[in-house]
Amino acid sequence: MKNQVLSLGSVFPDFKKTAVVSIEKGKEFYELSSEELKNSGKWLVMFWWPKDFTFVCPTEIAEFNKHHADFTDREAILIGASTDSENVHLAWRKDHADLKDLTFPMLADTSKSLAEELGILEANEKVAYRATFIVDPEGIVRWVSLYDLSVGRNVKEVLRVLDALQTDELCPCNWQKGEATLA
Repeated sequence: MKNQVLSLGSVFPDFKKTAVVSIEKGKEFYELSSEELKNSGKWLVMFWWPKDFTFVCPTEIAEFNKHHADFTDREAILIGASTDSENVHLAWRKDHADLKDLTFPMLADTSKSLAEELGILEANEKVAYRATFIVDPEGIVRWVSLYDLSVGRNVKEVLRVLDALQTDELCPCNWQKGEATLA
């Protein structure tokens, strides 16, 4: 039986997972929980990639990192995640030049329990699809995007959708922040 992708209007699942937050010795890991995120009163943008030490994934992670301040400016917490372990995340960050200075956590879902609850585990390899969730401050999923394993996503589109959701108004096709919304 296949899991259904967690959809709009659903409550984002509770979790407590280890994340890589630094490559500085003794400060590498942090225990991140959904409760902490809910208590922040901020939006959550969680994006998933299939595997560390691959080719498309670091291009996305680096691009999200370039725009981390844009998410912060929008009162959104940015978290990257995969089913790889925190030790693999750390080794990859140390090994890949574009990942050394990440400014957001890399969540390790080694049990695959969160990916499974989100319904984003690929059936054969049991790795996460390229999924992005935007969750409002009340913990409700407001946007879900899934990409095939071979295709990278568009970070500017994630920001555009976040902007539109935060207006709490009707936004027409191709709407950009600063443009008029629909009356």
